[in-house]
Amino acid sequence: MTSTRTDGASRPTAGALRLVEASTDRPKSIDITGYVERMMAHCPYLSPSIERGLTTWTVYRADGSADAVEAGLFHAGAQAAEWLRPLIHRPYGFLRCENVVLLGAVPDVRHRDLLAWPHWALKNLYGPVGVMFGKFYADEEEATRAGEPLPVAPVSYLPVRAAIRRRDPQFLRATPDLAAALSVADDDGRDVFEQLPDEWQEIRTWTQRFLPPVKQSASSRSTSASPSLLGS
Repeated sequence: MTSTRTDGASRPTAGALRLVEASTDRPKSIDITGYVERMMAHCPYLSPSIERGLTTWTVYRADGSADAVEAGLFHAGAQAAEWLRPLIHRPYGFLRCENVVLLGAVPDVRHRDLLAWPHWALKNLYGPVGVMFGKFYADEEEATRAGEPLPVAPVSYLPVRAAIRRRDPQFLRATPDLAAALSVADDDGRDVFEQLPDEWQEIRTWTQRFLPPVKQSASSRSTSASPSLLGS
């Protein structure tokens, strides 16, 4: 699979994500109204964002192999982040949130696994410039750090938003280096892709260096954590 640079991001030419619905604050291809209303109790920024039409959704459907879908999700997330970066410092920019939704299926691969590596790569690339990535999986139960159950998401998606430096580092306790970078994040206009390889598999390999080690028994070597096991 070859790739070309588009808007600063590495884009697979053989796309495996089919655009279902372009960015909109009122998506028709998914039913998220009730879910969003329930999530407002857990996010103080969501209600004012919804009221101003600043929470938007771009919906894709998987149409390819797992590797190709991962590459497509990485590019879609990068596009969302690059669109968001110049808007963050405008009025109400901190309320903007673009959600990259994944529909459809890849045989024998969970959405959790499809989102894991793109999410990990993107949050390490964009955390230092003040863009936060999250991840939610369709029909899977999640809980807050306090143990409170979160509303079950009706779709799998990557939320992309401005980082809240005084709050977000607490969600990154499993990755203290990233938490530290996010706490002092400032967008200096850098090209986050300047030193990045072009191919998705190379990007995925490059991103492995940021995985925290997992301590095992004294008789075994330390290994790196899997991004699917790390928190938001």
